[in-house]
Amino acid sequence: MKDAVLFDLGNTLVSYYTSAQWPGILDRCIGEVAAYLRDAGRLRVDAESLPERVQAERPERPDHRVKPLEGRLARIFGLSEDELAGQPGLEVCRRFLGPIFALARRYDDALPTLAELRRRGIRTGILSNPPWGSPAEPWRVELDRHGLMAAVDVVVFCRDVGWRKPARQPFDHILSRLGLAAGQCLFVGDDPGWDIAGPEAVGMEAVLIDRAGPGGCDRVVRIRSLGELLDRFA
Repeated sequence: MKDAVLFDLGNTLVSYYTSAQWPGILDRCIGEVAAYLRDAGRLRVDAESLPERVQAERPERPDHRVKPLEGRLARIFGLSEDELAGQPGLEVCRRFLGPIFALARRYDDALPTLAELRRRGIRTGILSNPPWGSPAEPWRVELDRHGLMAAVDVVVFCRDVGWRKPARQPFDHILSRLGLAAGQCLFVGDDPGWDIAGPEAVGMEAVLIDRAGPGGCDRVVRIRSLGELLDRFA
Protein backbone atom coordinates (compact mmCIF):
# COMPACT_ATOMS: atom_id res chain seq x y z
CA MET A 1 0.00 0.00 0.00
CA LYS A 2 1.35 3.41 -0.99
CA ASP A 3 0.90 6.53 1.11
CA ALA A 4 0.72 8.94 -1.82
CA VAL A 5 0.01 9.07 -5.54
CA LEU A 6 1.77 11.75 -7.57
CA PHE A 7 0.52 12.84 -10.98
CA ASP A 8 1.88 14.51 -14.06
CA LEU A 9 -0.42 17.28 -15.33
CA GLY A 10 -0.51 17.55 -19.12
CA ASN A 11 -2.26 14.63 -20.82
CA THR A 12 -2.59 12.89 -17.45
CA LEU A 13 -5.08 15.09 -15.58
CA VAL A 14 -5.76 17.67 -18.30
CA SER A 15 -5.51 17.26 -22.08
CA TYR A 16 -3.55 19.99 -23.87
CA TYR A 17 -1.74 18.83 -27.03
CA THR A 18 0.31 15.96 -28.42
CA SER A 19 3.98 16.18 -29.23
CA ALA A 20 3.10 16.20 -32.93
CA GLN A 21 0.86 19.25 -32.39
CA TRP A 22 3.44 21.21 -30.42
CA PRO A 23 5.27 22.96 -33.31
CA GLY A 24 2.04 24.54 -34.57
CA ILE A 25 0.98 25.52 -31.06
CA LEU A 26 4.40 27.04 -30.39
CA ASP A 27 3.97 29.19 -33.50
CA ARG A 28 0.66 30.46 -32.10
CA CYS A 29 2.24 31.17 -28.70
CA ILE A 30 5.04 33.16 -30.32
CA GLY A 31 2.48 34.97 -32.48
CA GLU A 32 0.56 36.07 -29.38
CA VAL A 33 3.72 37.50 -27.83
CA ALA A 34 4.66 39.25 -31.08
CA ALA A 35 1.20 40.85 -31.31
CA TYR A 36 1.38 41.99 -27.68
CA LEU A 37 4.84 43.54 -28.15
CA ARG A 38 3.78 45.16 -31.43
CA ASP A 39 0.77 46.79 -29.76
CA ALA A 40 3.03 48.03 -26.97
CA GLY A 41 5.53 49.47 -29.46
CA ARG A 42 8.26 47.06 -28.29
CA LEU A 43 8.57 44.67 -31.23
CA ARG A 44 12.18 45.00 -32.40
CA VAL A 45 12.62 42.01 -34.72
CA ASP A 46 11.15 41.40 -38.13
CA ALA A 47 8.74 38.55 -38.78
CA GLU A 48 11.12 36.86 -41.23
CA SER A 49 13.74 36.30 -38.53
CA LEU A 50 11.37 34.83 -35.94
CA PRO A 51 11.36 31.18 -37.12
CA GLU A 52 15.15 30.98 -36.93
CA ARG A 53 15.19 32.66 -33.52
CA VAL A 54 12.51 30.31 -32.21
CA GLN A 55 14.30 27.25 -33.58
CA ALA A 56 17.45 28.26 -31.70
CA GLU A 57 15.52 28.23 -28.42
CA ARG A 58 13.64 24.96 -28.94
CA PRO A 59 16.16 22.47 -27.48
CA GLU A 60 16.02 21.80 -23.76
CA ARG A 61 19.29 21.53 -21.85
CA PRO A 62 20.72 18.01 -21.86
CA ASP A 63 21.35 18.18 -18.11
CA HIS A 64 17.59 18.93 -17.58
CA ARG A 65 18.15 22.33 -16.01
CA VAL A 66 15.24 24.68 -16.71
CA LYS A 67 15.62 27.27 -19.45
CA PRO A 68 13.23 29.97 -18.16
CA LEU A 69 10.61 31.18 -20.62
CA GLU A 70 11.41 34.84 -19.95
CA GLY A 71 15.00 34.34 -21.10
CA ARG A 72 13.91 32.46 -24.19
CA LEU A 73 11.47 35.20 -25.17
CA ALA A 74 14.02 37.92 -24.47
CA ARG A 75 16.48 36.28 -26.86
CA ILE A 76 13.84 35.64 -29.52
CA PHE A 77 12.50 39.20 -29.46
CA GLY A 78 15.77 41.04 -28.90
CA LEU A 79 14.85 42.28 -25.43
CA SER A 80 17.06 42.54 -22.38
CA GLU A 81 16.27 40.13 -19.58
CA ASP A 82 15.78 43.17 -17.33
CA GLU A 83 12.90 44.25 -19.58
CA LEU A 84 11.19 40.94 -18.87
CA ALA A 85 11.85 40.87 -15.15
CA GLY A 86 8.99 40.92 -12.67
CA GLN A 87 5.46 41.81 -13.73
CA PRO A 88 6.25 42.72 -17.38
CA GLY A 89 7.82 39.31 -17.91
CA LEU A 90 4.93 37.56 -16.22
CA GLU A 91 2.47 39.29 -18.52
CA VAL A 92 4.44 38.29 -21.61
CA CYS A 93 4.51 34.71 -20.33
CA ARG A 94 0.74 34.78 -19.85
CA ARG A 95 0.36 35.87 -23.48
CA PHE A 96 2.59 32.99 -24.56
CA LEU A 97 0.55 30.49 -22.54
CA GLY A 98 -2.85 31.73 -23.72
CA PRO A 99 -3.12 29.39 -26.75
CA ILE A 100 -2.09 26.44 -24.58
CA PHE A 101 -4.65 27.16 -21.87
CA ALA A 102 -7.33 27.60 -24.54
CA LEU A 103 -6.85 23.95 -25.55
CA ALA A 104 -7.30 22.57 -22.04
CA ARG A 105 -9.84 19.86 -21.31
CA ARG A 106 -9.82 18.27 -17.90
CA TYR A 107 -10.30 14.53 -18.12
CA ASP A 108 -13.58 13.35 -16.65
CA ASP A 109 -11.84 10.86 -14.37
CA ALA A 110 -9.40 13.36 -12.82
CA LEU A 111 -11.40 14.96 -10.01
CA PRO A 112 -13.39 11.82 -9.05
CA THR A 113 -10.18 9.79 -8.76
CA LEU A 114 -8.41 12.45 -6.70
CA ALA A 115 -11.45 12.77 -4.42
CA GLU A 116 -11.67 9.03 -3.88
CA LEU A 117 -7.97 8.71 -3.12
CA ARG A 118 -8.31 11.47 -0.54
CA ARG A 119 -11.35 9.76 0.96
CA ARG A 120 -9.26 6.60 1.37
CA GLY A 121 -6.51 8.51 3.15
CA ILE A 122 -4.07 8.52 0.22
CA ARG A 123 -2.21 11.80 -0.22
CA THR A 124 -1.88 13.26 -3.71
CA GLY A 125 0.35 15.68 -5.58
CA ILE A 126 1.10 17.10 -9.02
CA LEU A 127 4.63 17.29 -10.44
CA SER A 128 4.78 18.89 -13.88
CA ASN A 129 7.19 20.20 -16.53
CA PRO A 130 5.33 23.23 -17.97
CA PRO A 131 6.28 23.92 -21.58
CA TRP A 132 9.36 25.97 -22.33
CA GLY A 133 10.21 26.65 -18.69
CA SER A 134 7.11 28.78 -18.17
CA PRO A 135 6.68 30.27 -14.68
CA ALA A 136 4.66 28.47 -12.05
CA GLU A 137 2.26 31.31 -11.17
CA PRO A 138 0.09 31.15 -14.34
CA TRP A 139 0.02 27.37 -14.06
CA ARG A 140 -1.27 27.52 -10.49
CA VAL A 141 -4.07 29.78 -11.75
CA GLU A 142 -4.70 27.23 -14.50
CA LEU A 143 -4.89 24.40 -11.96
CA ASP A 144 -7.33 26.40 -9.88
CA ARG A 145 -9.48 26.93 -12.99
CA HIS A 146 -9.80 23.16 -13.29
CA GLY A 147 -10.44 22.57 -9.59
CA LEU A 148 -7.11 20.79 -9.18
CA MET A 149 -5.32 23.04 -6.69
CA ALA A 150 -7.84 22.20 -4.00
CA ALA A 151 -7.99 18.53 -5.00
CA VAL A 152 -4.36 17.66 -4.19
CA ASP A 153 -2.05 18.10 -1.22
CA VAL A 154 1.00 19.51 -2.99
CA VAL A 155 1.88 20.99 -6.39
CA VAL A 156 5.41 21.32 -7.78
CA PHE A 157 6.38 22.78 -11.15
CA CYS A 158 9.85 22.52 -12.64
CA ARG A 159 10.39 26.27 -12.20
CA ASP A 160 9.94 25.77 -8.44
CA VAL A 161 13.06 23.61 -8.45
CA GLY A 162 15.10 24.75 -11.45
CA TRP A 163 15.22 21.27 -12.95
CA ARG A 164 12.93 19.35 -15.29
CA LYS A 165 11.81 15.77 -15.03
CA PRO A 166 13.41 13.23 -15.41
CA ALA A 167 16.13 14.85 -13.25
CA ARG A 168 15.90 13.62 -9.69
CA GLN A 169 15.68 17.10 -8.12
CA PRO A 170 11.93 17.63 -8.82
CA PHE A 171 11.13 14.20 -7.37
CA ASP A 172 13.29 14.79 -4.31
CA HIS A 173 11.61 18.17 -3.82
CA ILE A 174 8.05 16.88 -3.87
CA LEU A 175 8.98 13.96 -1.60
CA SER A 176 10.47 16.46 0.85
CA ARG A 177 7.28 18.54 0.72
CA LEU A 178 5.25 15.43 1.55
CA GLY A 179 7.71 14.10 4.12
CA LEU A 180 7.71 10.70 2.43
CA ALA A 181 10.26 8.30 0.98
CA ALA A 182 10.21 7.35 -2.70
CA GLY A 183 9.05 3.82 -1.91
CA GLN A 184 5.93 5.19 -0.25
CA CYS A 185 4.73 6.87 -3.44
CA LEU A 186 3.35 5.90 -6.83
CA PHE A 187 3.86 8.17 -9.86
CA VAL A 188 1.38 8.37 -12.74
CA GLY A 189 2.13 10.08 -16.05
CA ASP A 190 1.89 9.81 -19.81
CA ASP A 191 5.54 10.13 -20.87
CA PRO A 192 7.80 7.06 -20.56
CA GLY A 193 10.93 9.18 -20.22
CA TRP A 194 9.81 11.88 -17.84
CA ASP A 195 7.19 9.96 -15.91
CA ILE A 196 8.50 6.40 -15.81
CA ALA A 197 12.30 6.51 -16.05
CA GLY A 198 12.44 9.64 -13.87
CA PRO A 199 10.58 8.34 -10.81
CA GLU A 200 12.02 4.85 -11.12
CA ALA A 201 15.54 6.32 -10.97
CA VAL A 202 14.80 7.65 -7.47
CA GLY A 203 13.16 4.41 -6.30
CA MET A 204 9.52 5.29 -6.95
CA GLU A 205 7.07 2.91 -8.57
CA ALA A 206 5.55 4.37 -11.74
CA VAL A 207 2.52 3.71 -13.93
CA LEU A 208 2.00 4.93 -17.50
CA ILE A 209 -1.44 6.26 -18.36
CA ASP A 210 -2.04 5.28 -21.97
CA ARG A 211 -5.54 6.47 -22.82
CA ALA A 212 -5.26 5.53 -26.49
CA GLY A 213 -4.37 2.00 -25.45
CA PRO A 214 -1.97 0.86 -28.16
CA GLY A 215 -0.77 -1.81 -25.76
CA GLY A 216 2.65 -3.40 -25.99
CA CYS A 217 4.58 -6.07 -24.16
CA ASP A 218 7.21 -3.92 -22.53
CA ARG A 219 7.85 -3.83 -18.80
CA VAL A 220 5.86 -0.63 -18.22
CA VAL A 221 2.67 -0.99 -16.19
CA ARG A 222 -0.09 0.72 -18.18
CA ILE A 223 -3.56 1.92 -17.30
CA ARG A 224 -6.26 3.22 -19.62
CA SER A 225 -7.98 5.51 -17.10
CA LEU A 226 -7.19 7.07 -13.74
CA GLY A 227 -10.02 5.13 -12.18
CA GLU A 228 -7.96 1.95 -12.57
CA LEU A 229 -5.67 3.27 -9.86
CA LEU A 230 -8.38 2.74 -7.30
CA ASP A 231 -8.09 -1.03 -7.70
CA ARG A 232 -4.54 -0.75 -6.36
CA PHE A 233 -5.87 0.79 -3.13
CA ALA A 234 -8.92 -1.42 -2.60
